[in-house]
Amino acid sequence: MSVAVVTDSTAYLPPEPVRAHRLTVVPLTVVLNGAEGLEGVETFPADATRILGGRRVSVSTSRPSPAQFVTTYRRLLADGADGVVSVHLSAELSGTVAAARLAAAEVGDRVEVVDSRAAGMGLGFPVLAAATAAETGADLAGVRAAALAAVDRTTIFFYVDTLEFLRRGGRINAAEALLGTALSVKPIMHMPDGAIVVRDKVRTASRGVARLIDLAVEAAAGADVDLGVHHLAAPQRAQQLVEALTARFGDRLHDTYVSEAGAVVAAHAGPGLASVVVHRRPT
Repeated sequence: MSVAVVTDSTAYLPPEPVRAHRLTVVPLTVVLNGAEGLEGVETFPADATRILGGRRVSVSTSRPSPAQFVTTYRRLLADGADGVVSVHLSAELSGTVAAARLAAAEVGDRVEVVDSRAAGMGLGFPVLAAATAAETGADLAGVRAAALAAVDRTTIFFYVDTLEFLRRGGRINAAEALLGTALSVKPIMHMPDGAIVVRDKVRTASRGVARLIDLAVEAAAGADVDLGVHHLAAPQRAQQLVEALTARFGDRLHDTYVSEAGAVVAAHAGPGLASVVVHRRPT
């Protein structure tokens, strides 16, 4: 049997590639006003959007436990996998990678853990690269290398309507959030080395979408690309992005994955999120 590939629920891959590549997805936990649920299993984007739009807002997220990963890895190996490559949400944002590494140390040297240094399809593209390598017969080291190479070829940008949710979750500092609010700035973020950093500031949502398009084209650096597009309660923004980028890239654009961000990202970014992930195809 080939190497099995594991990821977590923040990859926000559409269901089709998850089934086609036989991926194993371990969910994070979201707590919305005291109600706890597994992301994508018990708690969905609409649940988070509803809570975040209310007056009383209490939202938190937590990583899968090491025990969950141990159970997952042992099951896959018992089912005949030669090894497991486990690719996860940035260690700068979550303890998920740390939990997976603790589990891998317990299970043994047939499990490798990769930090994607991203979320959404910034995680999803390395997962797909790992799965493709596994399907073509790569060994454990080869599948891990494919995931790491894809990490280096993937760039994520996202627009949020407000910095408030990122501030509440501790993903940016309070001074930066207050400055943005005072100036009515709408930020565009990116994730160099896995941390969330303000990349640009715009005044309107329409300028935010336009800037995302330009940044995506710049990030492609003339290469053929795949795209990931996410939104949260903003499908029209996702559609704008897809249409504009399809036109800008032309024949250089291959696969496009569109999905709504889940409750974990919703808790920290808030409704109105629009994101573009650029994966440069290897030459």
